[in-house]
Amino acid sequence: MKNGLLIIFILLMAWNCPAQTIVPGMPLPPWKEGYLDLHHINTGRGNAAFYIFPDGTTMLFDAGELDPTNPRTLSRRNTPIKPDSSKHPYEWIAQYIQQVSPLKEKAVIDYAVISHFHDDHFGSWYTGAPASPDGKYALTGITGVGTLVPISFLVTRDYNYPVPVASVLQKMAGSSYAKTWENYQAFIQSRKAKGLRAEFLKAGSRTQFTLRHQAKNYPSFYLQNVKSNGDIWTGKDSGTVPHFPPIDTADNKTWPDENALSNVLVIHYGPFSYYTGGDCPGNIFLGDAQWRDVETPVAKAVGEVDGATMDHHGNRDAVNAFQVQTFKPNVWIEQVWTADHPGHETLIRVTSPLLYPAKRDLFATNMMQANKDVIGPQVDQSYQSMQGHIVVRVIPGGKEYYIIILDDNQQELHVKKVFGPYASKGAKNL
Repeated sequence: MKNGLLIIFILLMAWNCPAQTIVPGMPLPPWKEGYLDLHHINTGRGNAAFYIFPDGTTMLFDAGELDPTNPRTLSRRNTPIKPDSSKHPYEWIAQYIQQVSPLKEKAVIDYAVISHFHDDHFGSWYTGAPASPDGKYALTGITGVGTLVPISFLVTRDYNYPVPVASVLQKMAGSSYAKTWENYQAFIQSRKAKGLRAEFLKAGSRTQFTLRHQAKNYPSFYLQNVKSNGDIWTGKDSGTVPHFPPIDTADNKTWPDENALSNVLVIHYGPFSYYTGGDCPGNIFLGDAQWRDVETPVAKAVGEVDGATMDHHGNRDAVNAFQVQTFKPNVWIEQVWTADHPGHETLIRVTSPLLYPAKRDLFATNMMQANKDVIGPQVDQSYQSMQGHIVVRVIPGGKEYYIIILDDNQQELHVKKVFGPYASKGAKNL
């Protein structure tokens, strides 16, 4: 009887997801050509997302790794490492990529993008970090992942803005951040000898990232570069406008902070669109300059999307009201590693029917009990899922997509829950 019920259940799941059978408790069905998979990987130590484009081209968007020797990292304020501490976060990210990549253990990352240079997005040097095989740098975050899984193109913001990075590091000599930066540069120089190419992101471009295998088969797929540093796409052609006022190199109070310099991309596949924007801020607090709000001009350029990652993990200075009512996403994804994610005010904004009335589903990688204790029942009422890797699986052509939650407590990437199908907004115009 139990076997009969299981068969019926599997058939029902297959009916609801005709292209692939996705069954809770079973492994995630592998990516197939024509699909777009957006994996949000939870290590508990920072952001990491791995994208598989319709022709098999791959992209890593951030590879964070907090300093495990920092008392806060292991405090009750922060999330525990996932799935466990038997490996470093960079190893868990690399293993995840090798499990889901079309090439498995022979995986190559065609493009790696670092949204901005904070440790939870590109890693932190720390005493005791494992050494690279050539002994020239330490393995942490992007330097660890890029050693285990070869990267073809590494794309970042231009770090000579607002001032050359060397002049900043001179004043920080010996600090953890200076050592992190030196380690990152040593990684780049070492990997360039093995074929790595490093570039700066070009705001406004939709040709910097291209499908590298069968581009002609997917003419409706493209990545729109929206923002890098202070250059923001106008929303037309490849034009950009400078958002920040002129920099006084002698006065660091005129410099945008690292979060405000984040890279922003929108992924398009037919009628489907998906936003990701690092730690862009959008709410102006007391003492802030108005130009610190980069979310508003970005949202004006982007318009509505189907899905969006919450800027700055849903922190209090991000996901402003204008962005919410402009994007109007059906799905919000929040990458969480501390009790600051989300801010209570942010949760109010993203769930408010006053900003847009349509139904929206929220998903978090690693919600902490502290958030539930402080914010209260609104957390449980707002999220469809609060723990696990989050996969956005877009079916061929982009008209529909699913949200798949994977168990982050074990290595096998078993499915916990499946949500959808969601209809892409642009599908109604086709």
